[in-house]
Amino acid sequence: MLEIAGRRVLICASAGTVLAKPGDANDFLAEAWAQEADMLAIPSERLGEDFFDLRSGLAGEVGQKFANYRMPLAIIGDLAQWTARSCAFRDYVREANAGSSLWFVADCAELVAKVSARRN
Repeated sequence: MLEIAGRRVLICASAGTVLAKPGDANDFLAEAWAQEADMLAIPSERLGEDFFDLRSGLAGEVGQKFANYRMPLAIIGDLAQWTARSCAFRDYVREANAGSSLWFVADCAELVAKVSARRN
């Protein structure tokens, strides 16, 4: 758990259950609620490959689920391999980062900066 500008952010470990299908998001949400988090950060290593293929619908479903439950979600990690493969995914990341419910950040320092900027 990390406290950032008054927000409790649960940062998941790099190793653990992979979010590979829409129902897996429930486990991550349940853990965030159990820890009384205001936001959840998941390392990109914990995402199944379908998440990065927008045709699968996984990224959209997961993002929508977190938005519906008002639990902002940050994906932490280097996404260069995925954005290089797909213009659509690159555009999705850019559009998500302009909003407030789903962010893609390179590392914890960028997450801290983004949360702090949004809270001020």
